[in-house]
Order: sequence, then C-alpha cells, then structure tokens
Amino acid sequence: MSTRLRRSILEARSPARWLGRDFVYKLRTGSTMDDARALALDGAPSGVVVFAEEQTAGRGTRGRTWVSPAGQNLSFTILLRPTPAQIQRLSLITPVAIANAVEQVLGLYPRIKWPNDLHLKGKKFSGILIEGEWNGDKPAFALVGVGVNVNFDPAPHAAQIARPATSLALEKGRPLPREPILAAIFASFERAYEGADHPALFNGWRSRQELLGRPVTLSGSPAIREPGGKIEGVAEDVDEDGSLLVRLPSGDLRRFLAGEVTLRHA
Repeated sequence: MSTRLRRSILEARSPARWLGRDFVYKLRTGSTMDDARALALDGAPSGVVVFAEEQTAGRGTRGRTWVSPAGQNLSFTILLRPTPAQIQRLSLITPVAIANAVEQVLGLYPRIKWPNDLHLKGKKFSGILIEGEWNGDKPAFALVGVGVNVNFDPAPHAAQIARPATSLALEKGRPLPREPILAAIFASFERAYEGADHPALFNGWRSRQELLGRPVTLSGSPAIREPGGKIEGVAEDVDEDGSLLVRLPSGDLRRFLAGEVTLRHA
C-alpha cells in the first residue's frame, strides 16, 4: 500500500494543540533530520514537524541506514525547544508516546528494546534518533527523528536490515491508513512531553521494557573498559535517567546510559 499522506485527514484527526500544526511535507528529501536542523538554525519554533515520503539519506542510530520505501511508512522529525528537564527525558518520552499511540489505534502492545527501539513480538517496527544542540548549559533545540514501519514488508530488504523487522500492517494482517497513527503519535507525544516530570512517564517506559530479567550482551558504550569492548550479564532494571542496570556474573551491578544491547540466548 503506497499512497501519499492525506494532510487534510491528518489535520482533521489530530487532537494535538501545537505539535505538527506547522507541518512540512516533502515527497523526497535527503534526511528529515537535516531539514529540521536547518529550520531550527533559522529560528523555527517548537513543534514543527518535517515529514518525508522518501529519504535518500535517512539514518538511524550509530549511523545505520533507515530502509523505508516511498509512501509506505512514517518518517519524520520533530523540532523542539525543550527545557533541560525535557531534553533529558526525550529518550523516555518518544518510545512511550509511539507505543501508547499504536496501542490506542491498533490494539497492539509494543515493547521497548533499550534504549529506544520499539518491537512487536521481538521484531523491530520503529526506530528513534535524538540529537540536541546546546548553548552553554541550556538546550538550544532538540531533534527527534522517528521511523515507523506501517505498510512496509521487510522481507525483500532483509540483506539491508541488521535486525529482525516487522510492520504494523504485517502484525494486523492488512494494509493500514497512516494518518490515524500519525495523528495519535502527535497527541501522545504532546501529552508525554508536557508531563515529562510525572512519575507515570517513567513507569510506562519501564513497564514496556523487553529485556528486563534476560541475559544480554552490551557493547558500544564508553563505560565499558573490558577487553573486546563488550560485557555480558542480566538486564536487571532501568533507572529514571534512562540508564540500563546490568548484573554481571561477578555480582557487580553496572549502569549504562548508552550502548548496543542484544539478547543472549542460552
């Protein structure tokens, strides 16, 4: 199912008050992150969304390419002018907002794979990329890049995708209109962003964690000094600052704010 996003339907369906009301729509662009950054540097306000049907240089975390055929998914970047507290919680706000929206619209229950991927039945359907610009000790702006597989079939692109992937349409067994999902994400994000300091945000984020209590391998973190740059342990818990707590075989509990974590099968 490849169609253009119907902006009139999106505007009619979205209950968001400020997020996405300034909506920049592009059929094709290099990267919505780059486009949003240019708008931010030019003084654009918080809440602007840059949406593209196709990105020629879309990127995910750790420089990975985000595979998304034209007209099938949701690929967009949110420009924000956050407070210090809000920018620190964007890695909680964003996955919770997407998960809650998908559950609300489709009745599916997404899980969060730390730090910021969203899964259904162990397969990734959404990725998040967060970048911030600071003026001294105050944030100038933040960019939240989001990709959601809606009608995408990842099977023909398996060689380009590092992890098992799925889409909302595959999980529901039918093609899906994108507008109600995007409208729900905008409203859900707006609520979570405005309630960034509320305990419900952390509780919702923690309750959806996919890896807690399971054996994992973690790499790519500056906090890892072990030979080979990786550690093994059990993902014991998460903390309010977004960190992952890993219990090592030695019994030590280590805290990681960033890294690449994979499930370790016995």
